[in-house]
Amino acid sequence: MANIKSQIKRNKQNEKARLRNKAVRSNLKTRIKNAEAAAANGAEESEATLRTAISTIDRAASKGVIHKNAAARKKSRLVKRLAKLSAEA
Repeated sequence: MANIKSQIKRNKQNEKARLRNKAVRSNLKTRIKNAEAAAANGAEESEATLRTAISTIDRAASKGVIHKNAAARKKSRLVKRLAKLSAEA
């Protein structure tokens, strides 16, 4: 455990940020999974779930939870997968 006051405070801040980032990442994974599932089932709302997933990815990037290039990569791969799934169906 740190003895320095500023480091004790920093540890508390880091822990809060870690939990906040963990929640955002978890939500991100859920939205992506929902979009893929909707496309695989050929659901009518697959377009809406895709928009929600992309919005969530962008929000995570803007908050600094993920890097902007990582966000772009995730969006690109997601759209590619969904296009492939819809082409097969």
